[in-house]
Amino acid sequence: MTTEVRSLREFKMPDVGEGLTEAEILSWYVKPGDTVTDGQVVCEVETAKAAVELPIPFNGVVEQLFFPEGSTVDVGTVIISVAVAGEAGAAPATAPAPAAAAAPAPAAEAEPERREVLVGYGPRTGTAQRRARRTTTTTTKAAAPQPAPVAPAAPAPVPTGPVAELQLGERPLAKPPVRKLAKDLGVDLRAVTPTGRDGVITREDLHAYAEAQAAPAAPAVEPVVVEAAEAVVAPVPVSGAGDVRVPIKGVRKATAQAMVASAFTAPHVTEFVQVDVTRTMKFVRKLKESGELGRDVRVSPLLLVAKALLVAIKRHPEINAQWDEAAQEIVVKGQVNLGIAAATPRGLIVPNIKDAGSKTLAGLATSLGELVETARQGKTSPADMQGGTVTITNVGVFGVDTGTPILNPGEAAILAFGAVRELPWVHKGKVVPRQVTTLALSFDHRLVDGELGSKVLADIAGLLEFPKRLITWG
Repeated sequence: MTTEVRSLREFKMPDVGEGLTEAEILSWYVKPGDTVTDGQVVCEVETAKAAVELPIPFNGVVEQLFFPEGSTVDVGTVIISVAVAGEAGAAPATAPAPAAAAAPAPAAEAEPERREVLVGYGPRTGTAQRRARRTTTTTTKAAAPQPAPVAPAAPAPVPTGPVAELQLGERPLAKPPVRKLAKDLGVDLRAVTPTGRDGVITREDLHAYAEAQAAPAAPAVEPVVVEAAEAVVAPVPVSGAGDVRVPIKGVRKATAQAMVASAFTAPHVTEFVQVDVTRTMKFVRKLKESGELGRDVRVSPLLLVAKALLVAIKRHPEINAQWDEAAQEIVVKGQVNLGIAAATPRGLIVPNIKDAGSKTLAGLATSLGELVETARQGKTSPADMQGGTVTITNVGVFGVDTGTPILNPGEAAILAFGAVRELPWVHKGKVVPRQVTTLALSFDHRLVDGELGSKVLADIAGLLEFPKRLITWG
């Protein structure tokens, strides 16, 4: 009797924007039994900052969807399996999970093709073994932590497993924040036993390893005591009439991680200045009335603030820079990708205008309008949020005078534009009502010293006080 032999191919959650670590599955466009073709969109996922449709890179019949809609999945995790025409001896399509566990070799052979869709994942071995642990989640979580207690009592045997695997060319799996923590703690990830799903090293793994290395023998008891104390404290926030628990995911999670990473990596300095922007506000009104920039172009004070910042950067290009920790270099960027913090129904995002410094006022106005509208519609792509070099946050729209903005990771400066208020101001020797705003410039003190930061902020203030300087200085 002739039977069609099929093998399973698995499609992993790709990194659709460089540096992302997870995504939420918004909707599936296929179901088990459906036929799919190379390039067909099978689902829509929401990354930290954008909704993206994922095409599958091969032909076949959908065998299994591993996660329901609404699930948050780590990059590199299998989300769908497809039965394709295979060679004799390949795993039958009727038992995807057991076949993957029992016959890791076919999965490993298909691995190189699947890796190509992942950004930031180098070649590694043993993936099939990790996948097998995922299919038995209950036992994995019970068994994985067992190596941890071994670390305090006998540090040497603990890293043996990970190191042995890595000697075969494997790269330890850990998310960027965990890698940063490892660097701060001075821990070699290759020596840490992972307890996370699919062999991913967690923060708890790092702390357990660091504590084990820091103390000789007795510390083996201390972590237990600490954990017991934490176990008592943790339930305190639980319950309480009217309490609502909101899952931390998507934009909120990405923002939290980025802000923590920035705040504890870059030494922030924030300077403030009050500015008489009466002339700038008059200029904005004239531009609106005249329609010189285009009838459909939105003209706002933010446009002039953005232009002032770009002119100031042109005069002081050293502030448009990035700290390269790995190379121990300061990279002065060749163009200004101006980020605009935008509040959307999904949360705060920071898309940027590419090469904003080369645009005319009209071009900048058009790009600014398109950027804000796209963000509000939730259609901002990951590419639009990558490569920013400096950012503006317009807190004034909320009636706030100013703030101490936190740098967008990888950038050297961020400007906060406060509310414009009518205040008593000394003008031409008399106290008269003038339109005044407060600007705040936060910068990374590793590569921007007080003099440079002060000059940039003073230039922005000078341009907004006398907008005609946009022509003479620009």
